[in-house]
Amino acid sequence: MLLKLTNPMLLSKAVELISDIVTEVRLKVGEYGLSITAMDPANVAMVQYKLPRTAFAQFESDTETLGVNLDNLKKILKRASAGSALILQKVDNNLTIEIQDRIKRNFSLNLIEIESEDKELPELEFAAKIALPSIDLIASIEDCAVVDDACSFITEQGKFIIKAKNLNSARSEFSSDEATINAENARARYSLEYLQKFIKASKLTDKTYLQFATDHPLKMDVQVGAMSLTFILAPRVETED
Repeated sequence: MLLKLTNPMLLSKAVELISDIVTEVRLKVGEYGLSITAMDPANVAMVQYKLPRTAFAQFESDTETLGVNLDNLKKILKRASAGSALILQKVDNNLTIEIQDRIKRNFSLNLIEIESEDKELPELEFAAKIALPSIDLIASIEDCAVVDDACSFITEQGKFIIKAKNLNSARSEFSSDEATINAENARARYSLEYLQKFIKASKLTDKTYLQFATDHPLKMDVQVGAMSLTFILAPRVETED
């Protein structure tokens, strides 16, 4: 296996984001390219990362599955700058990472056995599909986090609403002027702890895509160049005042 990536941020940023949700993953290398699918230990959130082989300057590999500790991988990838190139190779039970810039630097990351079963994203149906500017989603989630630990996503009368209510309240409302809304009436409540982790990915792109249904999981998608990240979040099913 030999992979060369001339834009290391396509991997390092994703690893940084995913490490907020799960600590150990399987890196899968195959015909498509490089991918990760993992579920957090609480079985509340899932994440999928895909980087197609066309994003690599060099891609020589049969099918490989590499168990890695993300904290360790993140620390190594942070040593690469925007102008560096990465070369990844599997050597025995190690993933070797060469950073090429003014000089060549080499790291070796011990591969690990991961006991959990392989995960796949569930097949879900959604009543609401929203595309909105990432900056507005980020602001709305952070507003809600000021007043509560969960927020509601609501579509009604052609509008998309994000709100939280406890002793205090916060509310953002989007019409078709501010967002693309293709939705039936729907309402679901989600943990802000997880949403705050997800929206770190939104900071990398201008637009974020949301899909949900009443009391059903949320699907959030971001696309950054060739890299795609998908997050799934289970709803909080509870009665609001």
